[in-house]
Amino acid sequence: MSIFLNDWAAGGIEELKRDFRITDDDLAGVEILLASYSYANYSGDAFVLFRKDGKYYEVNGWHCSCYGLEGQWEPEEANIKELLHRAATGGLGHNDWCENEFSAELIALLSELTQ
Repeated sequence: MSIFLNDWAAGGIEELKRDFRITDDDLAGVEILLASYSYANYSGDAFVLFRKDGKYYEVNGWHCSCYGLEGQWEPEEANIKELLHRAATGGLGHNDWCENEFSAELIALLSELTQ
């Protein structure tokens, strides 16, 4: 089950592909777990967590008003316990400037994945 939040809540995967300017080929074998994007105050902030071939990956993107997320689809292997720590005690999912708030949903998802 994929969770799409904030500006991607209505359009889901199609909006994600459009904003990052990626194709179905870029997402081959990918299971999106959580994706959140918000554009406010002339800035955009995005986070995507997905699973592929039994491993977890995250993509982080940011832009000012002059550009978008294009060219920022750069998956990095993710550790679930580290992501949980970053969401619970760090700033992950707490971007009040761009209004990209998703920490509660991410913590709930990650807690399920670690059980």
